[in-house]
This record gives sequence, structure tokens and C-alpha cells, in this order.
Amino acid sequence: MTELTVQDTNGILRQPWVRPDRTSRGLGWEQLYVSTQSEQPYQASFGGAPSHLVILHLNGPVTVRRGHLGLTSTRTVPPGGLFVHPAGKDLTVELAGDLDTVHAYLSDELLRAAHDGEPVELAEELGSVDPLVEQLLLNLDEAVRRWEPSARTYVDLLGQALAAQLVRRHSVRARVASPRPGGVRAGLTDRQFHAVREMVEEHLAEALPLRELAGAAGLSVSQFARQFKARTGLSPHQFLIQRRVDAASLLLRCTRLPIAEVAQRCGFSHQEHLTRVLRAHLGITPGALRRA
Repeated sequence: MTELTVQDTNGILRQPWVRPDRTSRGLGWEQLYVSTQSEQPYQASFGGAPSHLVILHLNGPVTVRRGHLGLTSTRTVPPGGLFVHPAGKDLTVELAGDLDTVHAYLSDELLRAAHDGEPVELAEELGSVDPLVEQLLLNLDEAVRRWEPSARTYVDLLGQALAAQLVRRHSVRARVASPRPGGVRAGLTDRQFHAVREMVEEHLAEALPLRELAGAAGLSVSQFARQFKARTGLSPHQFLIQRRVDAASLLLRCTRLPIAEVAQRCGFSHQEHLTRVLRAHLGITPGALRRA
């Protein structure tokens, strides 16, 4: 394999507001790329990357917002907090203050190897805490700082341990399987969530009563609302609005459809409704988003 480089990342590290102190560039690491840097406040959107991302906050606290094109989750993250983002998914992120971080990008092959060759979907986390992941990232940073070729095996072991812990504690499957007190599952199963998500995507332009979404998951309305939020961190209504915002943003960026037609296709009652929602979620109007 060739070395994993910054070209395999989602692009955060190539931005002008990031000042790298040290990276694993040129060290020959095939399945792991590590970078330590200072970051200044920003808001930006990035495309999906082939690598999985874990960020360790070295100082703070600092407020961070994240989502897909829209910013739907906000957290004031203390030192030691983690930001986890899976491969292949777009990301919008806003950093409200100066921050020092360690970024680790892991190849999909590395995570699969830690899961007996099976695919792994990491959860999208903001401000989670895991002392083992924190220590592994600090050890990787130290390996970059004091690099010598004899440390190659040590770095391979650190990467394998990091991948195993991410699979065990920070994957979507791990979250679903984690029971609540009393033996109640923490959220929708993969099958239930995929069924609901497919219904949302197929009927994005239509009214979707909560009872129909609950029916797709085979649950009562109250059970569904509770378990859906446990799975996604959003209420069903918030999730539906966010998917409509994502779809409208994509059409505005990638097509020349009239804004009124974009609104209709994405489930907004009229152009002014789309404008209000985009302002609330993205801080921008449809016209300005298209020009950008």
C-alpha cells in the first residue's frame, strides 16, 4: 500500500485557518495519518473522505457545531473531548474559538481489520470522552514528534488498538447494542433505522405523519419518537427538516432549477418557507447559497 496522506482526508487540514505543527507525512504510515495543529474559528463544509476521522481537543473548552450542510448539533467541548466522523459522509462544522487538536485519519481497511473484515460505520460524535482513545492519540502524536524508523511496529500496534476501540465503543452498531438500565435498547436497530430513512428519502416532498414513520419501524408513536432520538440525537421532525435542508442545498449548488421548484421538490410549502428554514439552519438564503 502507499502512504496515507492529507489527500486522503476531508480537507480540513488544507484550510488557511489550520496551522500544522507536525504530521506523519513522509513517515510511510499506510493506514493512518496523524496531524497536530492549531485551528482558528471557522465555518465550512467538506465532502466525504475515504478515511475515518477522530479529533482530540487538547485545550478548551470551545463551542463546536456540526451537521450535514446544516449545523444541527452544538456542544461546548472540554479538553480531552472527541470529535468522530465516519468515512464517506459530508460534514459541515463550525468552530467558535481557537483550538489545538490532534487529528487521526484511519483507512477503512484498518477499521475492517479490527472487525473481522466486516464493514464498520462509525457514529457521528461531538464531545464524547474516551480515556483510551485520548491516550492512544497522544501516543501517536508523541511518535510523530520523536519519530525513528524503529518505532514502526509500535505505531502499527497503536493504530490497531485505536481502530479496535473505535469499533467497540464508537460505531453505530455499538451504540445500538448498548442497553439502557432495565435492558431497554438504546435506540432503533439498523433495520428499523434504514426502513425509516428510506421512507423519508422516498417521500421527502410529502407530508409524513409520525404514525407512518413509526409504522415503518414497527413501533408505537411514543416508542418510535423516544428510540429515534436515542439513535440519531434528533427528533423525527428535526431529522426530516434536516434531510430536506440537505436535499435543497444540494439542488441549489448543483442545478439551475428555479428556487421555487427546489422548495417544492424538497417538501417546503413555498419559496419563502425554504428561505426561512435555510436562514435558521445555515444562516444563508437560497440565492446566496447558489452563488456560493
